[in-house]
Amino acid sequence: MGFVKEFKEFAMRGSVVDLAVGVVIGAAFGKIVTSLVADIIMPPIGYITGGIDFTEKKIVLKPGDPVHKIAETAIHYGNFINAVIQFLIIAFCIFMVVKAINSLKKQEAAAPDPAPSKEEVLLTEIRDILAKKSR
Repeated sequence: MGFVKEFKEFAMRGSVVDLAVGVVIGAAFGKIVTSLVADIIMPPIGYITGGIDFTEKKIVLKPGDPVHKIAETAIHYGNFINAVIQFLIIAFCIFMVVKAINSLKKQEAAAPDPAPSKEEVLLTEIRDILAKKSR
């Protein structure tokens, strides 16, 4: 029973739950970026380059033979180009998020401490008077 209790404590820690949420959101974000690259970014690039569809780009090493059911052997470099573009978009988005968070942290650190309220000043004076009397 100790193992189950220990596992439950581990799984319910905030950092583990945060990590799980991050993985799920990351997977969903990956699908969005894949669609962005495939459906929005690559068509204009294909149009500019004369209708080239990068996903179909490949170097055939050994042609296939459908009659003998031999599969084609090819290097699909077009898919690699799409993956690189997706990586660059994700990296840029993460960079912008981290930059925004760091900017907010700098603003918080730069904010001066507010002046003590009248109540705090009065309580400090009372504390000091009591400290002098107790000596």
